[in-house]
Amino acid sequence: MKSPYSVSLEKVRELVNDNDNIGIIVKKNPGVDDMGGALSLYLSFVGSGKKASIVCPSPPLVEVSSLVGIDKVKSSFDAFKSGDLTVSFPYKEGEIEKISYTLEDGFLNILVKAGEEGLSFNEESIQFKRGESTEKVIFTIGITRVSEVNNIIDMDLLKDTKIVNIDNKTENQEYGDIVLVSKDYSSISEQVTFIILSLGLKLDIDIAQNLMSAIQSATDNFQSPETSALAFEMAAILMKRGATRKMSTTRRMPKEEDRDSSFFSKFAQKAKEEDKKEDEETAPSDWLAPKIYKGSTTV
Repeated sequence: MKSPYSVSLEKVRELVNDNDNIGIIVKKNPGVDDMGGALSLYLSFVGSGKKASIVCPSPPLVEVSSLVGIDKVKSSFDAFKSGDLTVSFPYKEGEIEKISYTLEDGFLNILVKAGEEGLSFNEESIQFKRGESTEKVIFTIGITRVSEVNNIIDMDLLKDTKIVNIDNKTENQEYGDIVLVSKDYSSISEQVTFIILSLGLKLDIDIAQNLMSAIQSATDNFQSPETSALAFEMAAILMKRGATRKMSTTRRMPKEEDRDSSFFSKFAQKAKEEDKKEDEETAPSDWLAPKIYKGSTTV
């Protein structure tokens, strides 16, 4: 497969191999293509043993509700913090005799037994510290400028975070440490498929179906004139992995200005052929047989 990018994906491979905590941010109000690509990348990382998290600044729309993994999308990375909780007490030699705990009505009670001189600190002096699993690598999906993630991630932390920018929009500002932006391709999900395959990440049937549905949505079921060769190539691979095409129940009629085009001519010709075939199927069995006529005049 020919790479759709001018930069080498080897840099992305190194980042993924060297970091277990990976974040994914998808654009606000994403369509099927953006969310399908983001979720597929998330599921692929998780299936490959990474601690991935996926964030969207807006609640998922109804049109993306059928995508596998949609329940894993959160509104911020804070929801993924799962480090140890440390409770800190001021300490002076001899004032704490022992520490124990009890379990009562679903609560863990930490008991600090005072020594002979009593405790010199009060409740306000106790500190609670929560460990954080900081994402060292963040993939942005369909986000044209880095300012769009201001309310999701602390900008001060970005100096220690590598950003991989994945998009296909002409207005993308090509920010980030690795820019995977190609304006020549018809969907983000075909690009994500290529990335997953290139990095050797997991691509099971659920991931494949997410990507197939997303590519179909972005290309109007492969009928859009902007559909790229990569879309067809990736779709073929996804079908081999178990994905199926979800056909629309309604046939898209051509626009008024296209009615004299070759597409409409083929459309009309196909309809005529179907009508002719239907007439032939309903005609008597001897309808097309040669006819022999006999005269009644006797010579």
